[in-house]
Amino acid sequence: MEKILVLDFGGQYDQLIARRVREHHVYAEVKPYNKIALEEIKAEYRGIIFTGGPNSVYDPASPHYDPAILSAGLPILGICYGDQLMAYMAGGEIRNAENSSEYGKIEVTVNPASPLFEGLPETSVCWMSHNDFVSAPPAGFETIATTAKCPCAAMSDEGRSLYGVQFHPEVTHTAYGKRILQNFLFNICRCAGDWNMEDFIEQSVAKYRRELAGKRVLCALSGGVDSSVAAVLMHKAIGDQLVCVFVDHGLLRKNEGDMVESVFRHRFNMNLVRVNAEDRFLSKLAGVTEPERKRKIIGEEFIRVFEDEGKKLGKMDYLAQGTIYPDVIESGKGDASVIKSHHNVGGLPDVIDFEGIVEPLRDLFKDEVRATGLKLGIPEDLVYRQPFPGPGLAVRIIGEITKEKADTLREADAIFREEIANAGLDRSIAQYFAVLTDTRSVGVMGDARTYGYTVALRAVTTDDFMTADWARIPFEVLERASSRITNEVRSVSRVTYDITSKPPATVEWE
Repeated sequence: MEKILVLDFGGQYDQLIARRVREHHVYAEVKPYNKIALEEIKAEYRGIIFTGGPNSVYDPASPHYDPAILSAGLPILGICYGDQLMAYMAGGEIRNAENSSEYGKIEVTVNPASPLFEGLPETSVCWMSHNDFVSAPPAGFETIATTAKCPCAAMSDEGRSLYGVQFHPEVTHTAYGKRILQNFLFNICRCAGDWNMEDFIEQSVAKYRRELAGKRVLCALSGGVDSSVAAVLMHKAIGDQLVCVFVDHGLLRKNEGDMVESVFRHRFNMNLVRVNAEDRFLSKLAGVTEPERKRKIIGEEFIRVFEDEGKKLGKMDYLAQGTIYPDVIESGKGDASVIKSHHNVGGLPDVIDFEGIVEPLRDLFKDEVRATGLKLGIPEDLVYRQPFPGPGLAVRIIGEITKEKADTLREADAIFREEIANAGLDRSIAQYFAVLTDTRSVGVMGDARTYGYTVALRAVTTDDFMTADWARIPFEVLERASSRITNEVRSVSRVTYDITSKPPATVEWE
């Protein structure tokens, strides 16, 4: 399989670059610059993309790589910091922009004769974000794009298939960014573009059928998109060797438990064990208000439930989970900071009696997971269900968790999701849900004063969940949701709408 390496130098868009490459049916992998050797790169990849990063290349402490990579015979595209690093390694000059920094949408003029810019108009809009710039390209390189403030917005050494762009073609704000990446992949790297979900399924099924022969696998099935696709894929590979344990911890959305059981037990004829553990989880969470402790308690209790069920079911050799690519990055792998700690990554406690973890979707982005689910025959309404975190409503109930609060939030969340669907917005908004805050406020119903909870509504649009913008839901839709929630859900007297993007906020509240 042909592969493109996204060599990560600390850029915020590293995963987005890989996802954009895969949109062209070319497989891309992200590797930290300091964890892969040049010989491995030369042996395994068709081309390389250097990512951006927050550093200055002339700072000795900044991330660098062996300059021999430029003579390895592989096409390279440097983006932002990657562009500056390429120039620096090849002997060019990098300077601080001082008063010439560029941020946001900038008009760029390109040379359409360059293979990188084939099919582009001479001028268009790109997305810039830099303090440094290439002031003098290295010997053998020529400038192929400029802006009003950047004399070398792109450069190339066509003889060695080396290209650098100061702007970010991977973001949607760059008008022809998708075409630029397409040109790099097909004009320069000569990729075939044969990465697809059918091949992924076929290869995964063959892999796990071979590697798990004679092994029994316990699947942690939450009913969310990721774990559902993982379960069906594993069932296709190993059949009755797979036992799916669906833990209903009492923190699911309205009617979710019954729906999950119906789909997987009856439609796919899976070996499904449903564990109704609401009392067990709520008792462990009683009095706990600190978000990280909630996550840890729920994660630990899940492990204990699986251990208990494993003992009832007999020897289970592996645990299957629905981990996906963004989970791995955002859970602090490599040098990344820990943003979320409730994802299914990182391994199990030593006391658990499994040989290891199987994560069949670990290398897929969310859109690829959905495409895989459809190919596997999972119903469309389940494949496009709202993302739901492992701890469930626990990260959407601020403060102490009780059954009363969970029931209140279930009703408010169901109303909000119903109104979004009624307005035809359920496919255009990436994620939407209700949060039960720990704030009570005064209200009035009829002639009586009330003192009820405040519910916050959250909705975001995003391509990749690495960044997200708050959704511009029509006021009349929000009004209907607010009116219904305050009228139909007891103990709620006020509804607010969260208009914070990611960053600085995360999608979830806790």
